[in-house]
Amino acid sequence: MDQAFNWNIKIEGVRDFNLKEIFDCGQCFRWEHLPEDESIWQGLAGAYPAAMKYDESLQTLHIADMAGAGEAFWRNYLDLDRDYGAIKKLLEDGDEAMAEAIKCGSGIRILKQEPWEALVSFIISQNNNIPRIKKCINSLAAEIGEPINDGLYALPSAQDLAKATIEDLAPCRLGYRAKYLIEAGRQISEDEGFLARLQETSVDGAKAAEELQKICGVGPKVANCIALFGLNKLDCFPLDVWMKRVMNQVYGIPENDVKAMRTYAEEHFGQYGGIAQQYLFNFIARA
Repeated sequence: MDQAFNWNIKIEGVRDFNLKEIFDCGQCFRWEHLPEDESIWQGLAGAYPAAMKYDESLQTLHIADMAGAGEAFWRNYLDLDRDYGAIKKLLEDGDEAMAEAIKCGSGIRILKQEPWEALVSFIISQNNNIPRIKKCINSLAAEIGEPINDGLYALPSAQDLAKATIEDLAPCRLGYRAKYLIEAGRQISEDEGFLARLQETSVDGAKAAEELQKICGVGPKVANCIALFGLNKLDCFPLDVWMKRVMNQVYGIPENDVKAMRTYAEEHFGQYGGIAQQYLFNFIARA
């Protein structure tokens, strides 16, 4: 199976990196490992398909770049130029629980996903499990997205979703989320610069999450996920039932005190709250 791919990009000196931990920690839904070789992951970043494998002993990442996105694109998408080693040292300093969480997911990196892809993905994600989220997203792409190659489809654009009907999306089994997606498509179509404005570095995570809640179907948790995974606002700290549980179990904060959790994250994790959140989320998911 390895020979089936053209490994046309080779990136050396890649540390603090693990494909399973990156693609399987709930931040993205369009990547799968091959059934016959779990070391190879295949999927899409936006409209760009690729396969990846990582040699930990040589700290070398191999990418089969199927659409010519280029090394710079994948370096950015995988956040390879950020020093996660230094961030881990900062987060675990004086925090034994965080140190343990980091040990369980030391290869996690926050992907720089397309804002629109993150918005669609996390609207679909609410009150849903990961296998079903993936199925819904892939079905949505196949129903009204553009074909790419080898049975892969890009997600529909905001304009395409805005023109869709509930009946058009019925095969995707999205439930109540279908009307949210159609309305979100309409809103983004009417203000095409909305997500780009929020992506600006002058906009912090809290403000981005606040603005995102103007989009149909986007509440506080979904907004923080979109801001973190789609806008690269690393200070965002998404809180769902699992994170509330881990914040209670690890730091003793009552599960219903969201304000205290956000204050704790701001004071202890600061600009890297989103990275800390992923270490903690992965920790409880693997427990």
